[in-house]
Amino acid sequence: MLTEQSAYSNRWRRVSPVAKGFFSLCGMVAAFASGSPRAALLVTLTMATAAVLGAGIPAVRYLRVAATPLLFLLASGLSLLVSLDFGTPATGMSLHLAVSEIPRILQVSCRSLACLTALLFLALSTPLSDIITLLRRCKVPATLLDMMTLCYRTLFVLSEAVHETMTAQSARLGYASFPIALRSLGGLVSNLIVQVWQRSLALHTAAEARGNDGALRFLENRYARSPQNITIAVVSGVLMVALTVLLP
Repeated sequence: MLTEQSAYSNRWRRVSPVAKGFFSLCGMVAAFASGSPRAALLVTLTMATAAVLGAGIPAVRYLRVAATPLLFLLASGLSLLVSLDFGTPATGMSLHLAVSEIPRILQVSCRSLACLTALLFLALSTPLSDIITLLRRCKVPATLLDMMTLCYRTLFVLSEAVHETMTAQSARLGYASFPIALRSLGGLVSNLIVQVWQRSLALHTAAEARGNDGALRFLENRYARSPQNITIAVVSGVLMVALTVLLP
């Protein structure tokens, strides 16, 4: 997965997640505090530059990860541009472009784009295990963190199961034609459902065997120069928020 590849191979992998989390939080605060599309675009440029040039994430990979949410953002912006007028019983409903709302739509879209780049910075530069550790320090409920951990683990297990099943089907010419491919796809889905059920039962049995008492715990990593990195993140984040607020 592209997100995990970037999270474990970027230049800032060993930087404290507290520093990266605070800088990402400042990016979202600056996005909501921006009073104009220009200010929001400045936050977008700052967060994207920090991810690509700072953390060393390849630009092509960054764009590939951002492509899907950008499509949703574009669709949302276009839907806001179209207004539905119910009219009267005689005229009926009609659609028209809300030209007068274009400045507000542009502002909302730019703020959403800035928040997206802030979240991408954290997701692409920090492994989920470090993010969960950071959230635990922020007193996030343990149940929610346990669910995140289990979903994160299950995602890779299912990905491996899909890959192995598709490899076995391809070796038997399971995708030689369209009808055969549909049959193979049905077998893949049914086999995956069975595996999910079996693995969930095995996970439940393992939890019961351990008493199912308390939250899941992991060893926390130690980071060199953590105070210095946190100080740099605080200064940079606060400066970004201040510039965004002051920018007309």
